[in-house]
Amino acid sequence: MKAIKKAIMKTMRLASCGRGIGAGLALVLLMPVFALAWLQISSQAWAETPADCRVAETQLDNSFPLPRVEAAISNKKLAILVLGAGSSRLPGPQGTLLAYPARLQSALAQKLPGVAVTVVADVKLGRTARDMLADMRAAVAAPPRPALVVWQTGTVDAVRSVDPEAFTRTLTKGVTAAKAAGADVVLMNMQYSPRTESMIALGNYADSMRWVALQFEVPLFDRFQVMKTWNEMGTFDLYRDTKKMDIAERVHDCIGRLLADLIIGAAKPGGAVPPIDVK
Repeated sequence: MKAIKKAIMKTMRLASCGRGIGAGLALVLLMPVFALAWLQISSQAWAETPADCRVAETQLDNSFPLPRVEAAISNKKLAILVLGAGSSRLPGPQGTLLAYPARLQSALAQKLPGVAVTVVADVKLGRTARDMLADMRAAVAAPPRPALVVWQTGTVDAVRSVDPEAFTRTLTKGVTAAKAAGADVVLMNMQYSPRTESMIALGNYADSMRWVALQFEVPLFDRFQVMKTWNEMGTFDLYRDTKKMDIAERVHDCIGRLLADLIIGAAKPGGAVPPIDVK
């Protein structure tokens, strides 16, 4: 930035002192310099997680390391598979670009300059954890193998009243399969909605995901608590504004950014902080 500032000041002096063609030439020279400065400043600003997103950053769990992600970052090539159901997508022609998997890729690309980041989203409506299991096994075994699987699940299982013990067994099989294929895992639980909190019994499924995360020492992105914190702090009114697409887009953007922060934090050498109690 110092070099850019110096170049701008020099060119501005040329423009102010020049006359006629010389002044015009100086201004022409100034334009790409300003453009370069704008690109660098805007890139840095985008890479920083906004304050409204960070309200819920205390809910991030990077208690366990992501060694395969760390190795992939060192090798300058990071491939991620996001496996999810309907809440991992947004409607409309631009929905794929605005949903959190795409925002995750953008955030990681900004925060990891020089690293080729690819996020593949396998997202389909109405899938239970069991439905996703076969797709996961195929995806982690096929080249290019992902260094990380982000597994978003739980909501559909809760809505369909899937046996919680069967849900836990499915999670266990999935995490085991991903690790055996050489991939790290981040579990992501259900989203929070004040409209349906009392209507859908999510507790057992959220507890199962936390238990599996602890048993296999994988991070849990607690989307439920993150979104609940935003609602309680007034960051997003998730009761009144759930049908507004601009709010949904901002929520997904924040989720993508916070997920990127969790991944990078857990992938740093010594970046993971062991939990105090894993009972």
